[in-house]
Parts: sequence; C-alpha cells; structure tokens
Amino acid sequence: MAAWTDLLLILIALTNLAMTGLSSLGTCIRVMAIQGVMLGFVTIGVRHDAVSAHILILVVGVIVIKGLVFPRLLLRGVREANVRREVEPFIGFTMSLLIGTLGLPAAIWLGSRLPAIDPTVSPLVVPVAFHAILIGLFLIVSRKKAVTQVLGYLGLENGIYIFGIALVKEATILIDLGVLLDIFVAVFVMGIAIFHISREFDHIDTDRLSTLKE
Repeated sequence: MAAWTDLLLILIALTNLAMTGLSSLGTCIRVMAIQGVMLGFVTIGVRHDAVSAHILILVVGVIVIKGLVFPRLLLRGVREANVRREVEPFIGFTMSLLIGTLGLPAAIWLGSRLPAIDPTVSPLVVPVAFHAILIGLFLIVSRKKAVTQVLGYLGLENGIYIFGIALVKEATILIDLGVLLDIFVAVFVMGIAIFHISREFDHIDTDRLSTLKE
C-alpha cells in the first residue's frame, strides 16, 4: 500500500513540474485532470487503515469533480475563448521549470520544519503538498491567461487537500464535501468570467485588463 501511494505522490509532484513547462492550455488542463484522479487514489492510500463509506464517497467526489467536471468546464472555456496557448508568460517556461524544480527541495525543507506526523502516513505527503501549493501560487502570479491562473488555483487547492487528508483524519464528510463544493462554485464562476471576458475583449490576458479606462 505504501509503495504505490509513494509512487502516486511522486507522479503528482511530476505533474506539478509539468504545469510549469507547458504552454498548451489543453495539455495543462488534461495534466490537472490526471492529477485530480490520482488525488482520489492517494486518499485511499493515506487513509488505508480507516477506509469507510465516508472515505469512498470522498474519493468518488474527488475523482468526478477534479478529474472530470473541472477539466470539462475549463476545456469548454478554452474553446469558447478560442485560445490555445500561454504565449508570453511573465516568467518564461524554462525559468519556470527551473523554479518549479527548486521548489521541491524548498518544500522538503518546509516539511521538515513541522512536527512529526502519524508514522503510518507516507513521509512524502507533506513535501508534495507544499510543492503543489508553491507551484499553484507561482502559476497564479506568473501567467497571463485566466485559464492558466485558474489551473494554478486548482493546483493550490490540491496541495491543501493533500495536506488535509494526511493531518486531519477526523474531518467529517460534510467538511470534505463542503470544501469540494466551494471549489466547484469557484471554478464555475471563473469559467463564466473567462467566457464573458473573451466575448467582450477577444482575449483572456488578465494583464491587459489593467489598461481599461473608465
């Protein structure tokens, strides 16, 4: 159980790195969808000693919402906006990939500063969670396209989710599903905003909106 959980966590870290080096919005969305599916299985791996109907409902909710619903909404937004790539980010893709790679040892260091967690939980959980949070924040501030910023927000939330399932095992299903519902509403609203921005201004570069005058 621990071996494949560690493998999934490593793959999640690799998908975080991939997000920093990809320019195709469609590919980025699909990578985030894959990460969402892996999050569901990581939930089982981390809580394998207490698998219950609560956990199984949470796993199904995570896979459906993060792996299917969110990607479909974002892909639809990309099609409606008629945009395919992040062309000119604030920080280039090579430098972004380097920063993302350096973020991994930084996340490991941050994880080492925390008190020891449950010994049954993989030691990779906290570093991977911090890495996802750092990458999410980085994408939000370093990209111009609203879609990529939404993906950064989702990556940030995925990191918080990983951290939560490892350290807050007592959380009730209402809290877990409430968080998923909040994220669903946020992404839904962002999708609507992306559609209206593209319809009114023929682009979704958020930095160009600052040039609007009253």
